[in-house]
Amino acid sequence: MLKALVKTKYDSSANTATATVIIPVGDVKLKSTCADTTFAPGEGVSLRGVAFGVEKPGAFMIDYDMHTQAPRFQFMAGAQIAQKPLKLTYIHAQKRNTTLLEGSLSLDARNKVTGAYSFNTHKGSLKYTYVHGSGTTLEPSYDFGTEAWHFTAFKKVSQHDTARCGFDAHHNTVGLEWTRDSKEYGQFKIMATVPTDTSKTLKLVAEKTWSVDF
Repeated sequence: MLKALVKTKYDSSANTATATVIIPVGDVKLKSTCADTTFAPGEGVSLRGVAFGVEKPGAFMIDYDMHTQAPRFQFMAGAQIAQKPLKLTYIHAQKRNTTLLEGSLSLDARNKVTGAYSFNTHKGSLKYTYVHGSGTTLEPSYDFGTEAWHFTAFKKVSQHDTARCGFDAHHNTVGLEWTRDSKEYGQFKIMATVPTDTSKTLKLVAEKTWSVDF
């Protein structure tokens, strides 16, 4: 019997819905995505929102957007620095002309430092992750490109529920997120981006993941 994951997503700001099917094949995952724009009324079937991908967790991820004919590559590797685990991630999106290198160094069970560098803007960012004894994770970060701070805090509030909140100083928005993970009903996530400027529109994103047997 083949087990697959079906992930659906709705974005209120773009007024779009997408669905992604993820099928494990050995140690890799095959992905295919389509959107409501793929089946626009009166236009028939198009390639808008259609994408395919393959992923080997912890090693690589390759995605291809059929409409824009834009591949995206992501490669992951690990190393040791002074007996501390270092995770490296290289990302290149061809049509968007984006190349990014990210490194994450775990100092101990509660402290981690993450740095990223963009080869396009020649700017970087730095993030510090601290896990408090109460179980709350705090993540202040600074983007040298926008010269702005970002702060995030999240905590598992029950066996199945995790709450997250954050503030983005560059966009002047407050982010709120709630995730429920259930073995019986899959994962459900809802995210809200609230602008501090009341003249701007609230953005809502909802995601639901199901496990399906074929």
